Amino acid sequence: MKPSIPGLCALLTALSLAAVPMAEAATQHAESTSKTAKSKPVGKQTVAKNQQKKTAQPKKPTIKVTVRKKGTVSSQAIANARQEVRVSRAVALPSTLERPGVQSSAVLVVNEQSGEVIYEKNADAQVPIASITKLMTAMVTLDARLPMNELITISDDDVDMLKHTSSRLTVGTSLTRAEVLLLALMSSENRAAAALSRTYPGGRDAFVRKMNEKAQQLGMRGSRFYDSTGLTPSNVSTPRDLVQMVKAAHHYPEIHQFSTSSEYRFISNRNGREMIYRNTNPLVKSDEWNIGLSKTGFINEAGHCIVLQATIEGTPVVMILMDSQGSYTRIGDANRVKKWLETSPYAKLRAG
Repeated sequence: MKPSIPGLCALLTALSLAAVPMAEAATQHAESTSKTAKSKPVGKQTVAKNQQKKTAQPKKPTIKVTVRKKGTVSSQAIANARQEVRVSRAVALPSTLERPGVQSSAVLVVNEQSGEVIYEKNADAQVPIASITKLMTAMVTLDARLPMNELITISDDDVDMLKHTSSRLTVGTSLTRAEVLLLALMSSENRAAAALSRTYPGGRDAFVRKMNEKAQQLGMRGSRFYDSTGLTPSNVSTPRDLVQMVKAAHHYPEIHQFSTSSEYRFISNRNGREMIYRNTNPLVKSDEWNIGLSKTGFINEAGHCIVLQATIEGTPVVMILMDSQGSYTRIGDANRVKKWLETSPYAKLRAG
């Protein structure tokens, strides 16, 4: 049976009345979420443009800083706490007698004393090295024999304008050069590493030249340095080159002490608060590890990296683990290599 005309009219009237509040709610929502439409209605083209703009230009992360305070720092580092070529990521194979089953894409494990290669994977691949760079930064700083008790003040020139990484080292913070070096190595503080190159005699250009000269002296033929922090992916090296850098850096007592410190506290000269910095490598606190040098690194182009000098089963070992998929993965890889060196007869034979 067909509906009557009066019935249809009543139905349409009810629907139109119900649509009014819905339309008003939609209008209010559009007005509250639009930053530009104050009096003009928002058209479909404008919405589309805004959506494209959001997709094309993601919000840059804000730089999170904590103001700090002045004061002399009398405490020492707590040292007794225990786009160039990329390598395709590989799924880790199970650990066997012949291999430790690591997930990192480029790996090299050697006997530090004899140079005997215990395990390698893509050891000659040239990859971005991120904050592993800071080991070279530390050596160049120490080679210059600059006064380590000289105060260095973090400036606007030390703020990361490339990756927009955050930092708790507020502009205006003053620390001794030794403390700045400690934070660069232990906590991988980018502003600290930037300040070391800025305050070098001749400035940053001279500092970077020294970094590349040092690399050549160490025989690091596949390595190039463009800054002191490692934030640029143009800082590249190979696992085989990095073994030479780690071995050289291990001879510096300050690098050994600072890179294996688990924690450091000082009073900020900006707000009088106690600042606490911790090591980016949790293994330095483990009683199961005897670590002589440690440095972690990460940028998107490099993945998560870690280099270590450690004594395992009485053998001094240099371990290079580059481009893993996560910060826990690189630590897991280090533990897998250690267990493999301790249990595999093949590894023990290779280790000497």
